[in-house]
Amino acid sequence: MKKYLLSFALAFMSLTAFAQADYEKIMKEKIAKTETCKTAEEFQTLANDFQRIGSKESTKWLPPYYAAFSQIQKGRLMMRNGDMSGLDETANLADKYLSSAQNLAGADNAEIHLLRKMAASLRMMVNPPQRYMTDGAKATEELGIAEKLDPSNPRIALIKAEDTYFTPEQYGGSKTKGMEMFKDAVAKFNTYKPKTALDPNWGKAEAEYFLNMPAK
Repeated sequence: MKKYLLSFALAFMSLTAFAQADYEKIMKEKIAKTETCKTAEEFQTLANDFQRIGSKESTKWLPPYYAAFSQIQKGRLMMRNGDMSGLDETANLADKYLSSAQNLAGADNAEIHLLRKMAASLRMMVNPPQRYMTDGAKATEELGIAEKLDPSNPRIALIKAEDTYFTPEQYGGSKTKGMEMFKDAVAKFNTYKPKTALDPNWGKAEAEYFLNMPAK
């Protein structure tokens, strides 16, 4: 009987290890696509893919995190193209995924709070004068939480640099100061090590893009 139990246990361990390897392989492939998507439709497809992975891997926080990230990247692309009509829906979907991720990872995850900040910023951009005191305040609150939890996180430095760079000077922004902050973000990226191969590691190419822009 002990022999059969041992065989069963070994077989179960092998299947578990195989399933984990398969999960990591699929996740790595999908995460790599977050750097290559060019259209809102491609980001939506990617968000759907992560959502499906999350439905199978219901104890892991990274699939809903990346589903939210894909939605936010979709929204940022829409915003750059001048399409504000779908930002509310996109931000709401991102928040839905982030709630799932936070339920699994806990409330002290800086990466999740940073995406909550980014989702709130998207929502604010639909009507900045009307939403600055609500969604703008939410974005500031979430960024503050993220920075308190992980002050050396380069993605937090990147988003702060973007906010400073794109905010008009009359509202406290500065392109010059923003560029200095991008340098700080790149320096943090150069020493940053993600906890695992699947943990968030995006943003360095974006920071370097700003630093490599021709001087105006």
